[in-house]
Amino acid sequence: MQLRRLNLPLNPLRAFAVACRHKTFTAAARELGVSQVAVSRQISILENYLNVSLFERGKRSAKLTEVGRAFGHEISGLFDEIELATQRIINQETESTVNLRIYPTFANYWLMSRLVDFTARFPDIRVRFDTRVEPLDFRGTHLDVAVQLGSGTWRDAKCRRLFDEEIDVVCSQRYLETVGPVSQPEDVAHCNLIHSRYRRRAWDQWAEAHDVDIAHHQRMEFDSSLLTFSAAEKGFGMALGQIGVIDEAVAEGRLVRPLRQAIPTGSAFYVVWPTSVSVNVKTKRFIDWLLEQVGEAPEFFSARKNG
Repeated sequence: MQLRRLNLPLNPLRAFAVACRHKTFTAAARELGVSQVAVSRQISILENYLNVSLFERGKRSAKLTEVGRAFGHEISGLFDEIELATQRIINQETESTVNLRIYPTFANYWLMSRLVDFTARFPDIRVRFDTRVEPLDFRGTHLDVAVQLGSGTWRDAKCRRLFDEEIDVVCSQRYLETVGPVSQPEDVAHCNLIHSRYRRRAWDQWAEAHDVDIAHHQRMEFDSSLLTFSAAEKGFGMALGQIGVIDEAVAEGRLVRPLRQAIPTGSAFYVVWPTSVSVNVKTKRFIDWLLEQVGEAPEFFSARKNG
């Protein structure tokens, strides 16, 4: 007959195991990063679950009961084993994986088609994407490297420029045929403009550079550049494409550049890695491969060794 499995209170059990090791709630709270009251509350939950007293609580101290001492002796090692097993898995995963922070748009339009070459040359290295759009800070993360848009200054990090950001009007061929010829910046006046929430200043930069008034133009906004470019491909209107990022979509005819008058934004795409930890070999390989893709000299290995 199969025994019914208990719904174990794991958080209280862990708090109790740590408190047993330190023999004080204060030290346990310090290790767990919580308050002393929180540790005491977790242990009370466990005591209620077991219907036994594990600690004798005084006004300023707590001491293990005989039951608590025996129970702690049995379970404390189990949590150590769980931590060791978890660390082994993390280490095995880390040895073969590059954790990359990258914009969804850059990953989709620029990196994905090139990544086949990297995996063919380095079949033992996997690349895991982190596509969150937030300020880059390597502290407290498992990130190994990032591709970011900026001016080349990130805290506790080193970087290499991949290419400057330039923007130009893009749309689908179908939309271009619908709105008529667009050969001058002023011709955009009768077009629908598609905006990206994270790049709201892009159209203003373009308009200022070409001295065009777009204040009263009909606008459609999307949460990301990935959706913005996708909407442009589907014929919703005109978007501002990042030259270098969307070149493949243009070459394949999914997007067209009717004006071909790109302007620089003053920013650039960089590959960025932390300086607070040593860079492992797999990350070095990936960084050098990225630099190779844009015709830049390697950072870590000679071209012969990196091949």
